[in-house]
Amino acid sequence: MKNTNYEMDMCRGSIVKKIISFSLPLMLTGILQLFYNAADIIIVGRFAGKEALAAVGSTASLINLLVNVFLGLSVGASVTVARHYGAGDHVSVRHAVHTSIALALISGVAVGALGFAMAKPLLTMMGSPADVIQSATLYMRIYFLGMPANLLYAFGSAILRAVGDTKRPLMFLTLSGLINVALNLLFVIVLRIDVAGVALATIIAQVVSAVLVMRCLMHTTGSIRFMPSEMRIHSKSLGMILRIGLPAGLQGTLFSVSNVLIQSSVNSFGSAVMAGNAAAGSLEGFVYTAMNSIYQASLTFVSQNAGAKQYRRVRRILWVCLALVAGVGLTIGRLFILLAPWLISIYNADPQVIQYGVLRLNIICSMYFLCGMMEVLVGQLRGLGYSLLPMVATLICVCVLRVVWVYTVFTSIGTVESLMWSYPISWSLAALFHLSTYLVVQRKFPRENMPIDDAVCACR
Repeated sequence: MKNTNYEMDMCRGSIVKKIISFSLPLMLTGILQLFYNAADIIIVGRFAGKEALAAVGSTASLINLLVNVFLGLSVGASVTVARHYGAGDHVSVRHAVHTSIALALISGVAVGALGFAMAKPLLTMMGSPADVIQSATLYMRIYFLGMPANLLYAFGSAILRAVGDTKRPLMFLTLSGLINVALNLLFVIVLRIDVAGVALATIIAQVVSAVLVMRCLMHTTGSIRFMPSEMRIHSKSLGMILRIGLPAGLQGTLFSVSNVLIQSSVNSFGSAVMAGNAAAGSLEGFVYTAMNSIYQASLTFVSQNAGAKQYRRVRRILWVCLALVAGVGLTIGRLFILLAPWLISIYNADPQVIQYGVLRLNIICSMYFLCGMMEVLVGQLRGLGYSLLPMVATLICVCVLRVVWVYTVFTSIGTVESLMWSYPISWSLAALFHLSTYLVVQRKFPRENMPIDDAVCACR
């Protein structure tokens, strides 16, 4: 049984229209999330100074390093639910849902404890300046207290996406985000607790979003309904989630390792460059999130169609998504380049901060569409069940290349520009690797669709 108001038949009908219908709410969800994150940075930058801005902004790559393995498992959960859903296997869908929620709780507690304990040692290893490290440590420790709620929302929304529901997560995020902004204004401007206030506002909003998504799963109809009494780890579901999700998480961690190294190099230029880098990074997130919605569409549509053995549609999905993501990346990236000085000034009015923020935006946003194409190819491979190959490509083409770049090109030239160019070069190489891999993998699948049995397929 499907909830016709929210779920989507991805195995028949217009691919372009359905991908756009799926992606737009997801894009709005991500952009709203970034507006709320940007509000954190803007409020702290405007009312607490560039040192506080640097403290909050410089933790992003380190937080991602610790969290990405577990967020990758939510990708495995989404693929597993979508694959069984497309095949009409109700029992396996239920097992995957309850295993996913149990895994989210276990992972949230584990990564929360790890992040809290390791915050200061890791920031010290990154070379955080003396005027930043104490505030950054405080921010990270408070942030990681909310990790169970963070992962519950991530896994819960991944389950909803697996059946085509991208609208309700948008509603949940709208409410929790408004709460986040209101609490930021209260804590930072009124109560003057600066960095700690931003972190507290974030975790309170995460708890709200987790409660909303879990309530949704408990009251929905059909095979994705969550019942607390049935929450347990099912070995078959766990195996599939780990097979897809663990390489996906490790791939995210590999990205984060290289980004932590780059952030360490940025830190060597001082707080003005760090603040400009943090502001530009926040803005780039809007471009990435818009493109990431197309990646999520590729992942979910391919997973459902592979489960239903609709192989011709699987091939068409890739080329539609590549065209869409290139158009989105080029359009929004160019707009941000044109508006760069004004956009950076929203975060902080210091001329040096604006100068270095504009420098980064000009380099990254002009080539960001390559990152989007790389992500779509990764989504195609993961949706087909191949998650290890993209991880290997990331290790070689991104992590290793950026490490080598920092210790050769950047060390030799020593400019911020030379550091930033490591991003588009690594995206280009990874995209070519993923495309070559996909062209080999797709030969293993039949060229024609298998007949759809409406009697057993849950997504019709």
